[in-house]
Amino acid sequence: MLAYFGATLTCLGYIDQGRARLKDALSEARSHGHVCTLAFAPLWAGVVDRAANLAHEVQQHSEELVKLSNEQGFPIWFGLGMLLRGWTLTQLTEAQEGVSMLVEGLSLYRSTGAVLLTPLWLLLLAETHGRLGSPFEGLSCLDEAQQFVEATAEGCNEAEVYRVRGDLLIGKDEGSAAEQNYRIALAISEQQSAKTFELRAATSLARLWRDQGKRAEARDLLAPVYGWFTEGFDTPVLKDAKALLDELV
Repeated sequence: MLAYFGATLTCLGYIDQGRARLKDALSEARSHGHVCTLAFAPLWAGVVDRAANLAHEVQQHSEELVKLSNEQGFPIWFGLGMLLRGWTLTQLTEAQEGVSMLVEGLSLYRSTGAVLLTPLWLLLLAETHGRLGSPFEGLSCLDEAQQFVEATAEGCNEAEVYRVRGDLLIGKDEGSAAEQNYRIALAISEQQSAKTFELRAATSLARLWRDQGKRAEARDLLAPVYGWFTEGFDTPVLKDAKALLDELV
């Protein structure tokens, strides 16, 4: 419950409080020594830190999860650990190696019959394809992610699916379509009160408008969203927004 509480707080924009609850969850899991709980806690800690773009922290959680799952013979948790580790590789070292691990982890996870959080794993894979200059492959992943959202009503990462789609469309020089997807991401995150995802979408749209010469509009969009936050200022997701705002002065 601490893990779910922390994930919810982070999505709502209370990033420091969310991460603190995950720290509590990890401490509780280690004190009890129950192996399934020991796998559950670092998974959700990694999911939370990914939302804030804390790649080094996600790397630590993924290594803990992979090691435990390998020792205990947990295929689901091992696949999830590989997915988190693959994402950190795309952020910290080599995107090509990361995409291979993401594909392998997703395949292993699916082989168990599990589907929970599939949209998240597909959007991370799509994001990596974009880094490698392959937007078409990334968009295909997002199409599949959207099908999962519609089939299962798992909407916790729906805004992020549209935001990443916008990023990939920028890679195809389709600014108008990208803007449309960013606007959908904003609308979904606002409806869900998911302020962290709203900030990510607003930052992406403001960056697009800056590049189009609409600097005043970009600042007017991003400033109030960033101004809502009262914590999490040392995380990349807020640092990126602040840097863009400073540039738009």
